[in-house]
Amino acid sequence: MVSITIMQNKVTNKKIIVTGASSGIGERMCWHIAKHGGTPIMLARSIEKLQNQQKLINQTFDISSYVYQVDLLNADELEKVIRQVLSEHTQIHGLINNAGAGVFDYVRDIQWLDVERMFQLNVFALMRGTKLLLPHFSQNQEGHFVNIASQAGKIATPKSSIYASTKHAVLGFTNALRLEISSKNIHVTAVNLGPVRTNFFTTADPSGNYQKSVERYMLDPDKVADNIVKHLFTKKREINLPWWMEMGSKFYQLFPRALEKSLRKQFNQK
Repeated sequence: MVSITIMQNKVTNKKIIVTGASSGIGERMCWHIAKHGGTPIMLARSIEKLQNQQKLINQTFDISSYVYQVDLLNADELEKVIRQVLSEHTQIHGLINNAGAGVFDYVRDIQWLDVERMFQLNVFALMRGTKLLLPHFSQNQEGHFVNIASQAGKIATPKSSIYASTKHAVLGFTNALRLEISSKNIHVTAVNLGPVRTNFFTTADPSGNYQKSVERYMLDPDKVADNIVKHLFTKKREINLPWWMEMGSKFYQLFPRALEKSLRKQFNQK
């Protein structure tokens, strides 16, 4: 009960922007933010899904929430919406950069349009949103950036070259940002996840083969979301799930050739 009370005190009455809020981890994070007295500000392309979620949150928790339709592939649209949010709310306390997508394919086969879309959504939108919120957080001397990266940002595997590259970029950006604003009361957290049971694989792996091969290892999106929300407004540097995959990434840093050789079959499951 003590840990829950502490978390509630940190999240209660805080306004937190969540991108990719209409499904998966984003949807569940908004739910847990509201559950603990916070105000989710939900951004996604599907305004209908957002409005349905807004209604459910209000009915369940008697908590206000806000929805904004935005296509994160459109940089101008993202900037317009962020500026609208800042003009309509006295203070924003957190930004969870959750929106992302992947397409698993060999470098020789990947479509360039997919490359551009992954970088725009996974990297450029995240960086742009962060840059737009940073002056606001600095002025208020309070804030928390949570960037959803991936274990793929630590261990790249065949057919994930582009997706892994975007997550490498997210980790590099997140770590540098943390150092740049270390003197301010602004927290920066990277979230590195293995496979999560969401609709991510509908686009990433239309064949379903990879999802079938890792089904038993998949993370529950609700548990992931709960874990992330529990660490809001704390000094948590990284959230790494599952733990054994994080151990694998540490081993990989020390013995990359040995791990690539011993796990060749697993690395080629996509």
